[in-house]
Amino acid sequence: MKDALSDVLVIELGTVLTAPLAGMMLADMGARVIKVEHPEGGDPFRRHAGKLYSPHFIAYNRNKESIQLDLRSEQGKADLEKLLAKADVLLDNYRAGVMQRLGFDDDKLKSLNPRLIHCSITGFGSDGPYRNRPCYDAVAMAISGVSSQMIDPERPSLNGPSLSDNITGMYAAYGILAALHKRSQTGEGARVEVSMLEASIAFSPEGFSQYNRLGRVPNPLSRVSVSQSYAFRCADGRLVSVHLSSVEKFWQGFIAAIERPDLLEDPRFKSPVDRASHYLELADTVGETFQTRTRTEWCERLEAHDVPFAPVNSVPEVLEDPQVKHLGVFYEVEHPEQGTMTAIHRPVRINGERGPTEKAAPALGEHSESIRAEFGLS
Repeated sequence: MKDALSDVLVIELGTVLTAPLAGMMLADMGARVIKVEHPEGGDPFRRHAGKLYSPHFIAYNRNKESIQLDLRSEQGKADLEKLLAKADVLLDNYRAGVMQRLGFDDDKLKSLNPRLIHCSITGFGSDGPYRNRPCYDAVAMAISGVSSQMIDPERPSLNGPSLSDNITGMYAAYGILAALHKRSQTGEGARVEVSMLEASIAFSPEGFSQYNRLGRVPNPLSRVSVSQSYAFRCADGRLVSVHLSSVEKFWQGFIAAIERPDLLEDPRFKSPVDRASHYLELADTVGETFQTRTRTEWCERLEAHDVPFAPVNSVPEVLEDPQVKHLGVFYEVEHPEQGTMTAIHRPVRINGERGPTEKAAPALGEHSESIRAEFGLS
């Protein structure tokens, strides 16, 4: 089912990541998404590689159309009104109050289109003491408590991909779909609000449950020690990860794979609780053993003993991974000006089908002329 949302028109006033991801998720389900961009450079994510078609922008904007409107001008606002009059969804990630200052408050939007679903993404919500603060991924990660469960306080550093940004975009798409379903019953539009702060807290509920029920303050080792998750460096310098959980057969299989029966008698590692309590000691002890064979050898041994494991793949290795290739995760799409590029299928199949695959991320203003003609814009 490639076109589950083919009757849905989304107007996206989105930049950088949260709203563009939500818009792309809807587009990947077949929605028509028109991305409204500023005449001077468009979405700032376009310029991350020095041009207007950066890999950062491409990653979050496939299957969309692009039109340039200056929403500070009366003509730009009039053109947006015409788009919204026919739209099903308006999606923005402006700071709190910006839509009102542009002249598009809730009353105005309702007068333009009573069936419109307006999804507003902010950093901290539409009101409260932080409403006017700027917010990006690292800010939301920190204030939500997620960073405290990832950063070593003795050697603090930030690593890895965006999390709060992506999480928020996903929750926004989830809220929009719920509002569309409700509208099909009532015929009425809705206002959907998502903040990066709330989305990040909601995405990581386990730590709060532990604290509220047991008084334990989570730290970077809390989850991995209980789940018995490890990463080990092998003789060739490459990494392998294992996740033993509390299932006894996985512990037994792991011991057999690494040929360390002595660990079964070690009182520090007798039970799952013991192993969690002595997590770092076990990691150090087993880490020495992993230095004796290459990653390929360890992967073969771990698989032979049915241990949950995986090589820690780099991005190029992911592209060549046999299971990834089998699933057909990546596909190529042609852009008339930018050439061939690699995109990622939506990870959801419906009746065995993926989403639309014919549109690469748009060039800035690529569809301005056709959209203006279709909607009678200036």
